Amino acid sequence: MIGLLLATPIGLSLCVLFFRKRMVFRFAPLVHALITIICTAGLALGSNAAGLPRWIAPYFGTDAISILFLALMSLVYLATAIYSFSYFRNSDYQPMREALFAICLMLFVAAMSAALLSTHLAFFWVFLEMTTLTTAVLIYHERTKSALEATWKYVFICSIGITLAFVGIILLSLGSRSIESLFIHDLIQHADQIQPFWLKMAFAFILVGFGTKIGIAPIHAWLPDAHSEAPSPISALLSGTLLNTALIGYIRFYQIITATSVSAYARHLTLAVGFLSLLISAAFMLRIVNYKRMLAYSSIENMGLIFIGLGLGGVGLFAAMLHTAAHSLSKTVLFLTTGNIYHLYGSKRIADVHGLLSKSPANGWIWMLSFLAISGVPPFPAFFSKFMLVQACYEQSGWLAILFLLLLVIVFAGMAGVVLEMIFGAESHPAQSAIRSGWQGIVPQIALLMLSLVIGLSIPGPIRMLLDRAAELIP
Repeated sequence: MIGLLLATPIGLSLCVLFFRKRMVFRFAPLVHALITIICTAGLALGSNAAGLPRWIAPYFGTDAISILFLALMSLVYLATAIYSFSYFRNSDYQPMREALFAICLMLFVAAMSAALLSTHLAFFWVFLEMTTLTTAVLIYHERTKSALEATWKYVFICSIGITLAFVGIILLSLGSRSIESLFIHDLIQHADQIQPFWLKMAFAFILVGFGTKIGIAPIHAWLPDAHSEAPSPISALLSGTLLNTALIGYIRFYQIITATSVSAYARHLTLAVGFLSLLISAAFMLRIVNYKRMLAYSSIENMGLIFIGLGLGGVGLFAAMLHTAAHSLSKTVLFLTTGNIYHLYGSKRIADVHGLLSKSPANGWIWMLSFLAISGVPPFPAFFSKFMLVQACYEQSGWLAILFLLLLVIVFAGMAGVVLEMIFGAESHPAQSAIRSGWQGIVPQIALLMLSLVIGLSIPGPIRMLLDRAAELIP
């Protein structure tokens, strides 16, 4: 299954280059998304690394965390692949640009898949760097000046971050010479043999390095620009899957350090970064003017919430895993819907979008429901993950729980003001009439919202078991 998962995008990319037909450009990512879903289901049911050469097979494997993140990536990818039919229907057809988009999109997902399944830190680092190269082309897809600036900022900042992460891996190898392995399982199993000094140094570099790609504060500068300038399907993948891919690298290192005597050091840093991300997103949310940038700062907030869960431990670990799923699903819906809003109004400015519910009832309702989902309004799953995080904060300190709730209220108030203004405000900017969304522009969002509701109302047994096992893997 892993061999098929990694080989399929290469074959489909060759098809795109050979046939150069618009239909091939459109359907290749969809076929890839369907095969990714099938392979993910097979891996979840226990398939191994069959299909890979014997020398490389040990470098790929699965556990509950990788299956959870891979499943989320597969769902988000399928939704964006379907939605792309509607998105590009409202854009001018440019063969070379669409061919490059399809190829880089499939290679981007392949790099994320390989990173999520990597069992070796060096391999993970290589594939995470590959995601930077492929997404740079996708962010610049519109070929505007602002897109170029966002792309260069993304490449520059993330390249520095990934370099610092590489230094962290080197420092870890210096402290673990007696283990003589960078396989994650070996490092966790023999973590007590790693020298504490080198482990602390390595963790600091990993926190900054992988944290840059995750988008946590204060190393988040690339994220608002890249998310706001990329095409909406790519924004959905950046927020719903790329951040998770970098996050799993941090979790792997976190598994190693929390199995040692310096676990308190890692937990305190993780908790501090989580609250700082929440504070930064709350501050910017109060003076936002671009609705896609608003969603970008919401992603920083939600990554902060996951870090808080990791830092608190206990019930916070389950909350972090649940919130990862809740964020990926709801944020994908929000970003895909921004594509419809942009095509309808021709602007990303909040001040130019009013009366959405009357102009396009379907998009208006989806925009409002997805806002409620990301904000943690019951019965959506983010409500339960945030409730558990409040509980975990209160177990540490009542003041910590108060600070946590205060920051959540500020973020909610900032987003609510924007969403209500866009949905119900008096129209001041005429909507364009040439938009053709079709069912592909609506159904993926509805499906993901329904899945979120199912998880929120009563977590299905297999999903709860997967979340439990993922949380148990983090000490």
